Amino acid sequence: MRANVKGRAFAAEVDPRAKPGAPAAVAPAAAAPDGLEEGMNVAGVDCGAKSAKVLILRDGEVLARSAVLSGFDPKAAAAQALDEALIQAGLSRSDLAHVTATGTGKNEVDFASSSITEVGADARAANALFPAARTVIDIGAEEGRAIRISPQGKVIDFAINEKCAAGAGTFTETMARTLEVAVEDMGPLSLKSQNAVPMNAQCAVFAESEVVSLIHAKHSKEDIARAVHDAIADRIASMARKIGIEKDIVLVGGVAKNVGFVTSLKRNLKEELFIPPYPEYSCALGAALTAAERAKGV
Repeated sequence: MRANVKGRAFAAEVDPRAKPGAPAAVAPAAAAPDGLEEGMNVAGVDCGAKSAKVLILRDGEVLARSAVLSGFDPKAAAAQALDEALIQAGLSRSDLAHVTATGTGKNEVDFASSSITEVGADARAANALFPAARTVIDIGAEEGRAIRISPQGKVIDFAINEKCAAGAGTFTETMARTLEVAVEDMGPLSLKSQNAVPMNAQCAVFAESEVVSLIHAKHSKEDIARAVHDAIADRIASMARKIGIEKDIVLVGGVAKNVGFVTSLKRNLKEELFIPPYPEYSCALGAALTAAERAKGV
């Protein structure tokens, strides 16, 4: 599936590795965010449950991105991700005017100048990349979020799914292990499905048992993979409908790279989805844009 893209992008946001069928990248670079002095370097740090991601901005241009698995030490992962991004950008920590942290481990980022909630960072990034965005859906490793935003990128309402892995990336990983399929193959596999198979369990533990039952019932791996993505999409769509879905809908987070989930969610919502070329870095981008504003005292 190829996502429609309209709006703005930041310089260097086009992924040169993008393959046919992947989310399309937007071309022209946006102007430097308000409040950012020319030549000023800022960084956004998204310290998530699975990985710490860093994005460095200068004059609206993305200089570097880096991601490091959080493991048992998110503080060290965040520091390593920053150092790797700085090397890419040819900078040192002293060259950064401001660093804003977000994510579940944002309080672990002791080198950050400030912090912002994940909801706020998502809203900021979506508004910058897609000015027409009114609904933002962010699906990461451990939780999913649906956010309704104003034309100015302010949060109007939001809902979070954090009680069950059925609405997050870990659910797909668990089901992939049960199917004995590489997690990166789950999406393409589901697109080959010829039949919609209902999957009722929402808890990852019970869903694993249900997948085993579907295997024993001789359902194909393709159909089961689709059932997994449909189950996630159903839970996320239900969460989004609680806050009121308004177009345009922007999908971000690491799961946005899964074509199977994107297809299932689009089929459920019956709406177009707009996906940036680096969806997993959207929260870090929102934090970096916030850092740019705070560096100038906006």
